[in-house]
Amino acid sequence: MTAALQTTGHERGRNLVDPAALMRISGLELRARIVIEGFLKGIHRSPYHGFSVEFSEYRPYAPGDDVRFLDWRLYARTDRDYVKQYEDETNLRCHMVVDQSRSMGFGSVGYSKAAHAATLAATLAQFLFSQGDAVGLMTFADGIRQHLPPRNRPGHLRRLMLALEQTSDGAATDLGRPLEQVASLVARRGLVVFISDFLAPLPAWERHLGALRARGHEVAVFNVLDPAELAFSFDEPALFRDLESGRHLFLDPTLARGEYQDALRAHLQSIAATCGRLGVDHHLVPTDRPMELALLDFVTGRQRRSGHGAGGRR
Repeated sequence: MTAALQTTGHERGRNLVDPAALMRISGLELRARIVIEGFLKGIHRSPYHGFSVEFSEYRPYAPGDDVRFLDWRLYARTDRDYVKQYEDETNLRCHMVVDQSRSMGFGSVGYSKAAHAATLAATLAQFLFSQGDAVGLMTFADGIRQHLPPRNRPGHLRRLMLALEQTSDGAATDLGRPLEQVASLVARRGLVVFISDFLAPLPAWERHLGALRARGHEVAVFNVLDPAELAFSFDEPALFRDLESGRHLFLDPTLARGEYQDALRAHLQSIAATCGRLGVDHHLVPTDRPMELALLDFVTGRQRRSGHGAGGRR
């Protein structure tokens, strides 16, 4: 738990975009473009030399390459020529499932978990969309709030971004219902990306996650938490309010910290163990960690699940 936070300083030494600076940029689409541009540049230099994007492999253009395979959209973003080496699979259908409950409104680093989760979802959606994959969105709190079926057509990505910009004002979190809804709506096998703080009971979520995997869907889980939640870095006794129930509780952090961290550690271990048992990629994402690394986690996780190393195909 604390190790995930301790790596942040080292990771920022890799010329990654500072999360606080990124989140000061208005507009999800622009943030997503900046993250993707940094990621694509990074995979062509150390420490990612030789790494290939799983969805359609890129390499720098070389004299003699067929210009028909130049990616002009990528050129417009990076001002560099890249060649798509292959794209031989039926396009992916992805469902982004994003928590917009009140607990996601917490933030101690200048922005909330909700803003970070929306930026992460926007980045993954734009990345997949640019590969020709169909991307949909489901937002939830105590129930389903919005649902956009997967599409890859003009205007769809913009509608998805607008839906992600909605405030996290839903009531308590129901983790199971969105997965149940996805399973009932989706006939074809696809990818489900679940983004939440997971600060809610897990049994229903575990049951529906298992049902989704049994139907052959690929699932990636991003567990978004604020650094203050991970470390419980509060110093003075204070009245704490549960953002979802509204209940108030007076606590002395110095007395409660140990018990809190033990409970959180057990909760996170339960999530990770469930994901491991079901063959689901699980990523713990502190909100002060560079966003490019979450995108890297996503791509490398998919490559690992499909049995490919760098340079491999789906």
